[in-house]
Amino acid sequence: MYTTETENILDVTLLEPKQKHPTIFVRFDELTEGGNLVIHNDHDPKPLYYQLLGERGNIFEWEYLEQGPEWWKVKISKRIAGDNDETLGQIAAKDLRKAQVFKKYGLDFCCGGKKTVKQACAEKGLDVSKVEQDLQQADKMPVSRPIPYDDWSLDFLADYIVNTHHSYVRKNLPDIKAYAEKVMKVHGKHHPELVRIHQLVEEINAELTAHMVKEEKVLFPYIKGLVAAKNNTQPPQAAHFGTVQAPINMMEMEHELVGNNLAEIRTLSQNYLLPEDACATYSLLYRMLDEFEEDLHMHVHLENNILFQKAIEIEKQLIK
Repeated sequence: MYTTETENILDVTLLEPKQKHPTIFVRFDELTEGGNLVIHNDHDPKPLYYQLLGERGNIFEWEYLEQGPEWWKVKISKRIAGDNDETLGQIAAKDLRKAQVFKKYGLDFCCGGKKTVKQACAEKGLDVSKVEQDLQQADKMPVSRPIPYDDWSLDFLADYIVNTHHSYVRKNLPDIKAYAEKVMKVHGKHHPELVRIHQLVEEINAELTAHMVKEEKVLFPYIKGLVAAKNNTQPPQAAHFGTVQAPINMMEMEHELVGNNLAEIRTLSQNYLLPEDACATYSLLYRMLDEFEEDLHMHVHLENNILFQKAIEIEKQLIK
């Protein structure tokens, strides 16, 4: 029944079982872009979500208004044509509270941040409706004056990345490297995964050491030059690498290599689960690796999802 122009409700408990889904599909198809339908049911209609996604595609939003125990109410909204799903990186860049949801489900919003929520969930076999529900709940969480990375000028953001995250890597990675070698030598016989963890740490060290120099000596100065050109304080500078997209592609590839190494370490260590015979150094290594991965996620997020994307847009504006 239609109660008002803005409230479109269908109580499916009043329909015969074989008529429920066909009726919902008809009502959904009748919706104009931006319109919505609220269905009332006596159980979770999650199978409908997957049927609708499979038969109509990614053209709707699904929001639980009520979840039992007596009633389940879901608002299904038809997307406006041209409104594409945001990527994990874009979502995290706008609201870091939602990055916590991605972390909860093991969804990579930094190195793998160019995937949509549906794509990322499909790859990991996750229930996308549950993830989207948690993202909606994140909107209701209190905001405690988040750092406005997305509002900063790119030259300031580049300096922040160097002073905060590059400095963190340079301070902590040598210790992690030393502890990984020490723990492998002492405990590797009984915990063979430590041999591979040591190898992965060595690869991370080699990759990031060279990577940060390339950013600080080449890419970041060029991005600062783009900002200056945009602000009319200096003319655009020529680059031997063509457009900024070329070094960005390389940096993103290197980010992914390091991210994959850390993900493998987490798997090998069973989420940094310490064995009974772990010594203090073993415990310290795992704690430092866990913290290092946390810092790297933010580090790469700021570069891939904010700094790099905005630099590409500025350069396009200057080339016009």
